[in-house]
Amino acid sequence: MNIEEPVGAGVTRVWHVSDVLVDVRTDYQHLVIGKTAQGVSLFCDGERQSTEFSQLVYHEALLVPALLLAAQVDRMLVVGSSEGVVCRIAVAAGASVVDHVDIDTQAVRLCAEHLPYGYSAAELAAAERGDGPIRVHYADGWEFVRTSTEKYDIVLVDLPDEQEGTEAQHNRLYGEEFLKLCKGLLTPGGVVAYQGGCPTLWRNSTLVKCWRRFEDTFEAPVYFGSAEHEWAFFFGTGLDAPVETMVARLAALPYRPETVDEPTLRGATVPPISLRR
Repeated sequence: MNIEEPVGAGVTRVWHVSDVLVDVRTDYQHLVIGKTAQGVSLFCDGERQSTEFSQLVYHEALLVPALLLAAQVDRMLVVGSSEGVVCRIAVAAGASVVDHVDIDTQAVRLCAEHLPYGYSAAELAAAERGDGPIRVHYADGWEFVRTSTEKYDIVLVDLPDEQEGTEAQHNRLYGEEFLKLCKGLLTPGGVVAYQGGCPTLWRNSTLVKCWRRFEDTFEAPVYFGSAEHEWAFFFGTGLDAPVETMVARLAALPYRPETVDEPTLRGATVPPISLRR
C-alpha cells in the first residue's frame, strides 16, 4: 500500500506501507496502522500522525516544555493524542491524575493493540476502568472541557493539523473560544499546550493563525519548534522569563527527556520570522 500525504499546496509525499496492520474507517476518520521504513506508523485521513522512529521527538517536544513551565505537575488533561504516549510521560513526571479525552474509541483501542509505543492493551484497559493515575474518557473534547468542573496544572491538546477549507470536526478545537475554555481550567501557574502546526514556509498558514490566538489569549505564549521533526508547539503561560524557567527546572524534572536538553530549550524557543512580524 502507498499513502500519498499532502504536505502543502500541490505537494505530496508518498509513504510505502509494506505491511498493513489496520485499515479501517472509524466513526470519525480513516485510520491506517502499518510498517514503513520508520517502523510501525499511524496515519489518520492520509496524514502521518506518528512513527516508531520519530514519535518520541514529537511527544517530548509537545509535553516536556509544559512540564517545565507549569508551577506544579500533579493533574493533567489531554485532549486527543490517541497513542497515549504523553499520558505515560506525565505519570513518569509525577502526575497523580491524567484525564485523557478522545472522541474516537476505536482509534485509541487500535493504537494500544498495534503500536509498540504508547499504551499497551492492558494499560488502556486499566485506564478505561480508572484504575490508576490515567483515566480515559471517550467523549467530545469540546463538551468535556466546556462542562468540566476540574482544575488542571496542564491542559494539552494534540490533534491532527487544523484543516483549511473543510468542515473537519476537530477544527473547532483550534478556535479562540476553545482555547479560552482550556485556559479557564488551569490552576494558578498552569499551562495550556498545543500542537500548533508546521513552520515550513509553504505549510505554515494554520501555524500563524494558531499563534495569533495564543498571543491574544496568554500574556506570555511560548513557541517550541522541533528541529528534528516538522512541527511546532505552543504553550500558554504568564511567566516573565519562560525560557530561563525551563532551563532552571530541567535538572530536577523526574522524567528524563531523551530528545530535549538545555541547548534545545534555548534554540527551539525562537519563533520563525513569519510569527514575529
